[in-house]
Amino acid sequence: MKGSDFGRYPKVKKVGGNKPVDELIKELKKDAPPYSDYRERSLKIHGLICGRCGREFDHTNRHLLTVHHKDGNHLNNPPDGSNWENLCVYCHEEEHVR
Repeated sequence: MKGSDFGRYPKVKKVGGNKPVDELIKELKKDAPPYSDYRERSLKIHGLICGRCGREFDHTNRHLLTVHHKDGNHLNNPPDGSNWENLCVYCHEEEHVR
């Protein structure tokens, strides 16, 4: 080992090397587990509306709409969306406080 390899903190190798950030993000998304895009699919299936309070959302405030897994299992993402419920952040918080 070189003298510069020693010191207070060990040198860490870069995982991505010199790849551009966009390329690294594409690689990470490619390795994502199947059905990891459940939020977008749920919003498309169930619409931009809270399933509890009925508040409607649009492109300006859709970030306040979340997807609740009815059975509590975040890995249970059926293609038909039967385990999802779109809830606004307030109703979602209330659901998990119970």
